[in-house]
Amino acid sequence: MKQLAVNGGIPVRTEPFPEWPIRDEHERKAVQNVLKSGKWGYPKWEYVPRFEHHFAVYHDAKFGICFNSGTSALMGALWAAGVQAGDEVILPAYTFIATAGAVILLGALPVFADIESTTFHLDARSVDEHITPRTTAVIAVHIGGRAADMSRLRSVCEFRRLALIEDAAQAWGAEWQSKRVGALGDAGIFSFQSSKNITSGEGGIVITDDEKLAQYCRSFCNCGRLEDKPQYKHYYIGGNYRLSELQAAILSAQFEKYPNQLRIRQKNAAYLNAELAKIQGIVPINVDENVTSNAYHLFLIRYKKDYFNGVSKNRIIHALQAEGIPAHPGYTLPVYKQPVFVERLFGARGKQDIAHPDYGNLHLSETENACSDEGIWLTQNILLGAENDMQDIVEAFKKIKNNIHELSEAKNAAPG
Repeated sequence: MKQLAVNGGIPVRTEPFPEWPIRDEHERKAVQNVLKSGKWGYPKWEYVPRFEHHFAVYHDAKFGICFNSGTSALMGALWAAGVQAGDEVILPAYTFIATAGAVILLGALPVFADIESTTFHLDARSVDEHITPRTTAVIAVHIGGRAADMSRLRSVCEFRRLALIEDAAQAWGAEWQSKRVGALGDAGIFSFQSSKNITSGEGGIVITDDEKLAQYCRSFCNCGRLEDKPQYKHYYIGGNYRLSELQAAILSAQFEKYPNQLRIRQKNAAYLNAELAKIQGIVPINVDENVTSNAYHLFLIRYKKDYFNGVSKNRIIHALQAEGIPAHPGYTLPVYKQPVFVERLFGARGKQDIAHPDYGNLHLSETENACSDEGIWLTQNILLGAENDMQDIVEAFKKIKNNIHELSEAKNAAPG
């Protein structure tokens, strides 16, 4: 008799994990306040500047500038840091495409460096190897909510006189050496898109300690205007990337809940780290004493198929899902293998930009390994569950390991 649910056995669980987003009367009242006020956006702002201030202070930063998305926030941060058309920006390829897309949209060239095998974060040694005279900036991505090695990356950037921008889209409240991410480099960006741990459906923010960079960011976001200048005088070429009052109101309500939710995620992640590490071949992302707070937008797992009879990552994920655990394969392609990069379709109407390198021939071994063989994700809403929910996750992994022979047989192969 088969034991695994994917083969007809009884699943570990049938109950759903907590849904996302979590919302209540706080969000409803905040939105109603905005609706009644008639002040829905610029220049009649109340919630936006208030949220900017609170979020910046929470992240140990002096300035916060809200944007309508994390992508536009990253564009603003790069532009304000001096990135121009034709410059090279070094970044990882184990990230959402928007990290590289923001570079392309400014007319600059993404240069992909490899990641560390134990963290899935940008490897400072690989960054150093990819620097050329055209390099002006490095983007450190705090993947999953865990801080990248900011000490080594900052050292490289300071020595080479490069801007260091943090893509902290998944990392609210994450810390490196007891300082929260975002202003550890020249500037950092966060996202408030639907899946994020704080969400208003869409939205983003830049935070920084650099007053001049903050001024440039605000101008880029607000049609090239400058604060305390006439509304119809424009000093730079910027866009309308502003956040609305309705979104800021929702974010303010979400933000009030965040510290408690962060504690729950961290508690549950600590349990999973300890218990899953006991299963040979299931390796939680390396714990580093310098990471003094992990936001856990994702619980990242390194899967070692040699301990599971060579069964592919995709078949393990399929089996986990059948057991009631909504595991996710994560990024299955490095950014440089996305069709838009392979074909270099960066211009209008699909025209190729011949100035870009041949991304299709690029191969970064650790990045490829994370995408194809090792990376397994559990999303942040799962970590808001109760202790018995975490026990079910561990039980599902154990069940699959103990019955791996069922997946090793070719006739039981799952799609993909």
